[in-house]
Amino acid sequence: MTNFQCQINDQCPMTNERKIDIQERSIRFAIRAAKLVDRLPRKQSIFEYGKQLIRSSASVGANLQEADGALSRKDFLNKLGISRKEAKETYYWLILVKEVVDNASPDCLTELNWLLIESREIKLIISKIINNTKANAGIGN
Repeated sequence: MTNFQCQINDQCPMTNERKIDIQERSIRFAIRAAKLVDRLPRKQSIFEYGKQLIRSSASVGANLQEADGALSRKDFLNKLGISRKEAKETYYWLILVKEVVDNASPDCLTELNWLLIESREIKLIISKIINNTKANAGIGN
């Protein structure tokens, strides 16, 4: 039932690797988000947004893991839907962090931009898996 190697493109533009497992990609994404938060300037807004960013980025992968163990197609689609929502939420927190960060190093800003792109790509990949699963099951959107 699960096909987590579903990719939109044959090659991932950010990593130049072929067919990365979406679960592995989500783990790398969450780790990079947490490491970025640790490197950002210390101020209250970044602290608060950073906590949310860490939670939502980790939740993307956690719900993919849940989907992988789903007992039914309905449960599988539900967990994927939650994972997609978390990817969208993570994008939101990344935007807020980007807007309030003032004195971040160029490396941090580069990483922040990478995470913004990656969160959108992960959301698109999960959407593609959802759509393919529904199409294969004859379920409408």
